[in-house]
Amino acid sequence: MDELKLLIDMHKDANRQGPGSDAETEKAISMAGLDRNTPLNIADIGCGTGASTLTLARLLNAKITAVDFLQDFIDVLSARARDEGVEDKINPLCASMEQLPFENETFDVIWSEGAIYNLGFEKGIADWKRYLKPGGLLVVSEITWLTSSRPLALQDYWDNEYPETDTASAKIALLEDSGYTPIGYFALPEHCWLDHYYDPMRKSFDAFLSRNGDSAEAQAIVEAERHEMALYEKYKAYFSYGVYIARKTDAQNS
Repeated sequence: MDELKLLIDMHKDANRQGPGSDAETEKAISMAGLDRNTPLNIADIGCGTGASTLTLARLLNAKITAVDFLQDFIDVLSARARDEGVEDKINPLCASMEQLPFENETFDVIWSEGAIYNLGFEKGIADWKRYLKPGGLLVVSEITWLTSSRPLALQDYWDNEYPETDTASAKIALLEDSGYTPIGYFALPEHCWLDHYYDPMRKSFDAFLSRNGDSAEAQAIVEAERHEMALYEKYKAYFSYGVYIARKTDAQNS
């Protein structure tokens, strides 16, 4: 089995494919000033199995286009939406975030939790802006340094994994340079990493290895996840995901 299929198998039954929580999604809704009664058209890009999508559907009067490039994740999302009785509010779409089939100025809100790194923060916020209506809102979470300096082992790890890792001030400057007005920011707290992401994943390792014959490839994936968990637990004072909320201002260059 190739690495992508193994990663899908590891994560498809998880509630979340990255750090976050329903409470923090709700906090971002409040900070964005979204009226819960106003009809909204939302794109949730890189939705995974739909943790954020389902929270948006429960809390807002919205039609949500939930986008992920993995059909396995979209299938899980669709089933969960049916189970929660919100399938009429969600349009699941299997598509690449690099080739989104949207018309310009379609959405009131673009939402993306823990996924924009696949495209790169700078490219993502620039590319996606055209899909927002004038004055539309962008809400994204992005791996973020919490301090101006950090231990070399941590710096080296994230330089290799995601070279765009930077401070909140640098990310906010990119938003301003890309035609957005930043209106909110907060860092995800520890429970978003441990209670809602790492601990459930850790509990799934034995079953994952068993399903995949304890292969060397499966063991390598588990060891990589364990290494990342250990880095977080040792160095969590230095980094987290930051949630960035910004309003599109440069409609002329959509």
